[in-house]
Amino acid sequence: MYFSFINTYEYFHPYLAKLQSFNERDFLGQLCLRREDFVHELAIAKMKENDPHNKPMQILDLSLSPVLNLSLDDALLETAEESESHPEVLRIWEPSSPMVVIGRSSPLALEVDQDYCRDANIPVFRRISGGQSIVTGPNCLMYAVLLDYRKKPELRMLDQAHEFVMSQLQSALRSIDIETEMQGTCDLTFNGRKFSGNALRCRRNWFLYHGTIILDGFDLNLIPKCLGKPKRQPDYRGERSHEEFVTSIPAKLEDVKAALSKQWNASEIFDSAPIEMANKLAEEKYNDPDWLAKVP
Repeated sequence: MYFSFINTYEYFHPYLAKLQSFNERDFLGQLCLRREDFVHELAIAKMKENDPHNKPMQILDLSLSPVLNLSLDDALLETAEESESHPEVLRIWEPSSPMVVIGRSSPLALEVDQDYCRDANIPVFRRISGGQSIVTGPNCLMYAVLLDYRKKPELRMLDQAHEFVMSQLQSALRSIDIETEMQGTCDLTFNGRKFSGNALRCRRNWFLYHGTIILDGFDLNLIPKCLGKPKRQPDYRGERSHEEFVTSIPAKLEDVKAALSKQWNASEIFDSAPIEMANKLAEEKYNDPDWLAKVP
């Protein structure tokens, strides 16, 4: 049985571009599609459009206070896990002043010079993800990607999750002529020295992958002042000091932002940041001395 698109083209126009067999350059040749083929492909297009897990990634470029910058990542993961129709999100932020962030299981007394940080008014917080302690501040771009396991179930394997996100970062930086290497578990290096440390936090359906991108202009001298010797070191570090091991990349912050957004195909603005939950988490967890000082 055959029918013409002529009477239905205008009504179904939003879906026609999604049909595998539809090509506007050859529209006249499509006027006699078999009805069952059309209905089948239209149903697939509608199903994909209405699938809550098939939304494109959105971008959240939002820098807040030091504690809220951390608690917002936590709130994004919690909100997504509780939602039936949450989009994947690329979040980008830059601290307005220096801060130290330690890993979920990092020993505070061993990894952080608390006296120096207190005297220099540099706040110290514990994050929800693993990994080592880091120092961040102006000209250190912080990113987070909120990813749905149901879209890429293979990323439940940690090595594949690391490889996937790191390859995305490397491709983004390559587009602005910054060639990098992935070393250790999930470090990115430039000329053999680390400029990006990364970690993740997993839930049932979602995971949050976040990290640092140190740019020229960041005060690298803060790292040996704020941090002690790390509890664990990747083999490629070779016992190098902080000064010998960490570097920055010659890139402008806005260029890196644009490259990340393009690489992740995140052009739509995410306008549902869970600020209320972030405030609650900041008060109840991130500003809690017991959370900061907890023994791993």
